[in-house]
Amino acid sequence: MAAHVGGPRVVVVTGVSASGKSTVGAWLARELGVPFQEGDDLHPAANRAKMASGHPLDDADRRPWLDALGRWIRTAADGRGGVLTCSALKRAYRDRLRGTGADVWFVHLALDPEVAATRIAHRTGHFMPPALLGTQYADLDPLEPDEPGVTVDASGDPTRVEADALRAATQPQR
Repeated sequence: MAAHVGGPRVVVVTGVSASGKSTVGAWLARELGVPFQEGDDLHPAANRAKMASGHPLDDADRRPWLDALGRWIRTAADGRGGVLTCSALKRAYRDRLRGTGADVWFVHLALDPEVAATRIAHRTGHFMPPALLGTQYADLDPLEPDEPGVTVDASGDPTRVEADALRAATQPQR
């Protein structure tokens, strides 16, 4: 990944559960030749257990997770950049990730709630239950024009979604 003003770019792939963050993020990291971090793996065990039991996280629950994401971003930015996946549903969370001082670029995978519900209902082995999907949409603040990044329609063919994400991730810094 080419270095940008302020250091290497860290692409943060965001979206609700079942939007394809992990799939797109891992593919993007391979294409760019940079480290990949699944943001869910940085959740404290208590957060994962809370969500698995059907209870949404609140801002206090997310604080240590956002701290861990920020540490990963700073480390990746000190190296050669990277790709991180995390929901980052609220503008305040994205602002916090941008506050790391790294060149953070968001690729928001937008997905219709009905499509997300169908996908999550067919997914196995994930701690996020379908019942919490509505809380994610309730918290969702779409990317605003002053945020560095792009929104990609995640409902289509995975190859097209990945290509759109790659184009977005390699855009010059604005």
